[in-house]
Amino acid sequence: MLSISHRGHIMPTSPIRKLVPFAEAAQKKGIHVFHLNIGQPDIETPKQTLDAVRNSDFKILEYSHSAGNESYRKKLIGYYAKSAIHITTDEIIITTGASEAILFGLMACMDPGDEIIIPEPFYANYNAFAVEVGVVVRPITSTIDKSFALPPIAEFEKAITPKTKGILICNPNNPTGYLYSKEEMEILKQIIIKHNLYLFADEAYREFCYEGSHTSFMTLTEVENHIVLMDSISKRYSACGGRIGALITKNKEVLNSVMKFAQARLSPPGFAQILGEAAVDLPDNYFDETKAEYKKRRDTIVKRLNSIPGVFCPNPGGAFYTIARLPIDDAENFCQWLLESFSYNGQTIMLAPAGGFYSTPGLGKNEVRLAYVLNVTAINSAMDCLEKALEDYPGKISI
Repeated sequence: MLSISHRGHIMPTSPIRKLVPFAEAAQKKGIHVFHLNIGQPDIETPKQTLDAVRNSDFKILEYSHSAGNESYRKKLIGYYAKSAIHITTDEIIITTGASEAILFGLMACMDPGDEIIIPEPFYANYNAFAVEVGVVVRPITSTIDKSFALPPIAEFEKAITPKTKGILICNPNNPTGYLYSKEEMEILKQIIIKHNLYLFADEAYREFCYEGSHTSFMTLTEVENHIVLMDSISKRYSACGGRIGALITKNKEVLNSVMKFAQARLSPPGFAQILGEAAVDLPDNYFDETKAEYKKRRDTIVKRLNSIPGVFCPNPGGAFYTIARLPIDDAENFCQWLLESFSYNGQTIMLAPAGGFYSTPGLGKNEVRLAYVLNVTAINSAMDCLEKALEDYPGKISI
């Protein structure tokens, strides 16, 4: 009898995508589904980046350098300098999305059985990446009642063991939208110095900060060799399908190791590198309009959520996600029920159960993640559906 691997058995299902068959079934019945489950913006990809791909003139679509096209890496130096991140071309490795950057970073720095600390809730795929690499996630729980602020330093100290090799932070955060303060970053700096740890910094949403500004972990002093930055063009330029990211570090040993993984997968996507290079040439004010639009969407969805009886949603400081606590018995059941058994004016809503964004079993049971990636009109219609659904849901509880 053939069997799959233990890794295959324990690989978690995506809380963002696992309900897709139910959404497809609802759509076949003629129900319009508002997709707030996934961070796929409806903002158009900048025309000049798509034109750069359309107007490409070459006879052979060749492999690029395993680290990515040098012309692209040179342009990224200027992009990062605007955020006070000063690097050279040989400190950047272009990857197939931030996902590959995270995998390469973990594989280069950690062995199977090593432990990594991540404040939860966190991007669900971190759990999946940990399974792929064979490392153990040690979660530090942040709570919705405290707006998902960084837990006290004592919580990190308690989680550190001889097997701890690093801390992973997403700033601003997916799924909570929490924006880490400079004070919190200094706390993390002291921890990684004291315990000689890596800090993996996922900064894919740096442009979208609404309550304060973003400070990159790459700008911290005294810890240059500890920081591994993972980045992506997916959300920055509404180019999720491009699958272009970057791993950046000043640690030469890590870079050399990552390059071996990069060589093994040959090269990052060619057309998407052309798109990414053109994106760097967008005017500095490109993000003003998109940021203002996301802020308007955030303000709309947070106000609507908190106006629904029994619902609580903190105000996220960045990215385009938020987690809300609902008066329901089980978010998994509720999210499936929305797609299988509910519609309002021929519409329903697709949400991501928040339990999949935690590592600790049982947490997030009555929470959902919402991505405010649709326009304000669509968000208001989606919130109308949610408000009606919470009136009709059989598993509604009092909070």
